[in-house]
Amino acid sequence: MTQQLTLEQYRRLRDFIYQKTGIYFTDSKLYFVERRLLDRMESAGISEFSDYYTLLRFETSGLELQAFIEALTVNETYFFREFNQLKCFAEEILPEITRNNPQRLLFWSAGCSTGEEAYTLAIILSEMLSPEMLGRCKILATDIDNKVLSFARRGIYGERSIKHVPKPYLQRYFDQVGNEYRVDSSLRQLIDFKALNLVDSKSMRQVPETSVIFCRNVLIYFDDISRRQVALDFYETLQEGGYIFLGHSESMSRITSMFQLRKMQNAIAYQKAK
Repeated sequence: MTQQLTLEQYRRLRDFIYQKTGIYFTDSKLYFVERRLLDRMESAGISEFSDYYTLLRFETSGLELQAFIEALTVNETYFFREFNQLKCFAEEILPEITRNNPQRLLFWSAGCSTGEEAYTLAIILSEMLSPEMLGRCKILATDIDNKVLSFARRGIYGERSIKHVPKPYLQRYFDQVGNEYRVDSSLRQLIDFKALNLVDSKSMRQVPETSVIFCRNVLIYFDDISRRQVALDFYETLQEGGYIFLGHSESMSRITSMFQLRKMQNAIAYQKAK
């Protein structure tokens, strides 16, 4: 590509990505998108925007579109992020959920990125539940980005990711390998990592009934229409009395009134009415 991305080209590309993913980039993100576009064009050996845009739209395998989406997604996370919410989940919501639903339970990390959140939930379940109850639990961890899912399945993290893991948990659930830390197989067995586009309602409705959903700092990348649709699909997936956590700066009340806001002792959560 010999010239900068024009605003018209950017908006055409932006709208196409929105149509495919529900992720919406404002005009102020032009430079951010352009840098990643140029990198992908260079990798594909394409010099003109029109040729690359045609590839994205019509390539039957969809591999380049997936690679471009992965280049656009931001993945910044670590173990035990937003601790107050996790404390609320462990000490307030989990006892309620297990008391009212003694059978099989599913917990969903939606937009799991590189897996730290899902493994954190696995640690909490392992610490809080009896072996019998733990055997009835499963964690579903989904993301649109296959690259981060591969990283998550590998389960090996650097010191930055594990900086907030309490020392007893670090010793119990991780093996140190050089300067990295590998999660224990007992945690891996609790988690199913799967690719899922949150704006694909057909796929969303195939998720089994869920007890608690963590979708933190994900919906901020969506526009209002997509947020409402994803929230509706979450609502349909949650069991009666189930809960959803958003990021601390997000509000489900601004998206939909379907959920009841619950002000718990440690954090705010949103509940599907019983």
